[in-house]
Amino acid sequence: MKLVQKQFLKGRREFELTDDVVNFRIKTPLKEEKLTVDLSILNPEPVVNEPFLEFHSRVKCGPLFSLWIDKPNSKEFNAFVDQLKQRARQAYGAFAGLKTGLAPAGLAGNVYEEPPDFDEPGKNRTEKKSRPVSTERIEEAIQMLEQHLDAEEIRDFLTALKALKAEPGNEMIFGQLAKTFDDLGPRQGAVLTYAPYVSLLLSDDPFGF
Repeated sequence: MKLVQKQFLKGRREFELTDDVVNFRIKTPLKEEKLTVDLSILNPEPVVNEPFLEFHSRVKCGPLFSLWIDKPNSKEFNAFVDQLKQRARQAYGAFAGLKTGLAPAGLAGNVYEEPPDFDEPGKNRTEKKSRPVSTERIEEAIQMLEQHLDAEEIRDFLTALKALKAEPGNEMIFGQLAKTFDDLGPRQGAVLTYAPYVSLLLSDDPFGF
């Protein structure tokens, strides 16, 4: 499924849903940006920031990508957003080993729903952590991050991740992991793209896992 948006003097945005990812390309008169986002890390409830509809990750950070509201028209826009939200829920459910239903029907929520209630950085994350920690998935996440990102730029986060692998039941280390993730700022999106298990570790767990 594909959505193409154009706006005079502001460029072109192309979004395509393929399997469990969304590929997008943003082209302006000055630059072109391409990125692929794993749907399992995507918060299925977008945020309205007119004239954009912004999609964030499941943990606190800036928007991963945004769509112009009602472009190229309301029908195509709403159909794409509904499909995107549904696939994001399904991808997270499959990733977490859960069974999820279809997204609620109706298009009204696409544009006028209230933004999700994000926690303050690091707030109460250790209190919400009740799931077992997979050291195998942490090791996989570490390898992917070291392979694809500049390890020096995310050094503190990697250190906390390695410490959690060594002591998966240590809540103080988990709290440090949450803090160092919050400190990543714009790099959070890249970390979640290459290490989606981090999203599962730090999410507010909307499915009650």
